[in-house]
Amino acid sequence: MEERVRELSLTSRRIHPLQSIWLFLVAAAFVLAQTLSAAAQSRPDTFADLAEKVSPAVVNITTSTTIATNTQPGPIVPEGSPFEDFFNDFMDRNGQGPNGPGMPGGPQRSQALGSGFVISEDGYIVTNNHVIQGADEVMIEFFEGFDLEAKVVGTDPNTDLALLKVDSDKPLRFVAWGDSEASRVGDWVMAMGNPLGQGFSVSAGIVSARGRALSGSYDDFIQTDAAINRGNSGGPLFNLNGEVIGINTAILSPNGGSIGIGFAMSSRVAEKVVSQLKEFGETRRGWLGVRIQDVDEDLADGLGLEEARGALITDVPEGPAAEAGLQAGDVILSFDSVEVDDTRGLVRQVAETDIGKEVRVLIFRDGKTETLRVTLGRREEAERAVPAAVTTTEPETSDIMGLTVSNMSDELREQLGLPEDTEGLVVSDVAEDSEAYEKGLRAGDLITEAGQEKIATVAELQSRIDEAKEAGRKSLLLLVRREGEPRFVALSLEES
Repeated sequence: MEERVRELSLTSRRIHPLQSIWLFLVAAAFVLAQTLSAAAQSRPDTFADLAEKVSPAVVNITTSTTIATNTQPGPIVPEGSPFEDFFNDFMDRNGQGPNGPGMPGGPQRSQALGSGFVISEDGYIVTNNHVIQGADEVMIEFFEGFDLEAKVVGTDPNTDLALLKVDSDKPLRFVAWGDSEASRVGDWVMAMGNPLGQGFSVSAGIVSARGRALSGSYDDFIQTDAAINRGNSGGPLFNLNGEVIGINTAILSPNGGSIGIGFAMSSRVAEKVVSQLKEFGETRRGWLGVRIQDVDEDLADGLGLEEARGALITDVPEGPAAEAGLQAGDVILSFDSVEVDDTRGLVRQVAETDIGKEVRVLIFRDGKTETLRVTLGRREEAERAVPAAVTTTEPETSDIMGLTVSNMSDELREQLGLPEDTEGLVVSDVAEDSEAYEKGLRAGDLITEAGQEKIATVAELQSRIDEAKEAGRKSLLLLVRREGEPRFVALSLEES
């Protein structure tokens, strides 16, 4: 019996031949995956093969611009003076004399340098708008050593991108777009261009950060420590597959030289902009037709939101959103089935959505959510001028929440340059030690809503304050307008 038990025990530890093969294959696959992953993440031994592969598609750009010169007369040398010939020769050699292009009142030629890259064999070239802006002539120097004159197909100042076109007798070498969204912080990248006018040059580094914003509404910059200097503008930022994932655009530097903080507009943004410039010669961005602001913790509390996210609508001018029924005070939580975290994300998403598309917009209104359908318009056709500035009025005596406010009157409407039907409370003073001052309210502001209800008198403002306290709110939401621009501000009820 003991021997039988020992035999069963040994049998139970035996591995079937097929099971053994399966385990071996799994182990081999795991080792191979680890090896490939390590190889992909390790620093390449050299960038030479990659540089050789993509160099023919990278170009240097030289622009020429005619500029006016100083019309003030130069030094006067008496006719017949022994210094007359010497002076004229000196001025001619420097292009400033009677025989030079820079004679007083005459035009001069100014040159600038930049970079770019070819995206199709028929001669389309991408660069920065600031590289070619205002240029009379754009010359393209190719890696092989020949030059071609380019014409501007279209530009987009909002993303600082431009599309050029050259005519060539033979197909041109070009590079393809890559997926900037697939790039990760720490990935190797290579920049190419014409830094400081030194000609074709290569630098390498890593992705330092993604999703950087500088100053534009549509910014989506890749930050890199690959050396980028003046003249690199418009050049490509490559991944290790030789695909363009960014357009080198700007650097952060106290001295004008590279200190390892460079920015390249992501291919996610650039590819769509360039496609529109190629097809239409201009951009065609989607337009929702709302003014919005971010939702902070105080605003979320004032609105009754569980978390501080979304885009709070401050105004709805005539346009797609108004036609669909969106209102000031609504919070946009999702757009076209994509969650909205903040205003920047919403602006970018709307701009990248096709004009005329009907989208679902999930909003939070009056404590509950609802979905509206909006057909997008075109932003470029809807942009309007900024309204005139508002002036301040004389102080009144009603002090609430650190604010001195007064009821609207015909005299105030005239002083402020407001339409005859304008209603609301005019802020004539703000206590500098108050929360209202800290959050940017100033004399001259107009308060048109409190607690998401219109107000026209101080008494109505006090009623909204009392209602908010009774509802257990910690803050009150005010709709404030300045120079025609609305924004919501949440003020603590402790100061009321």
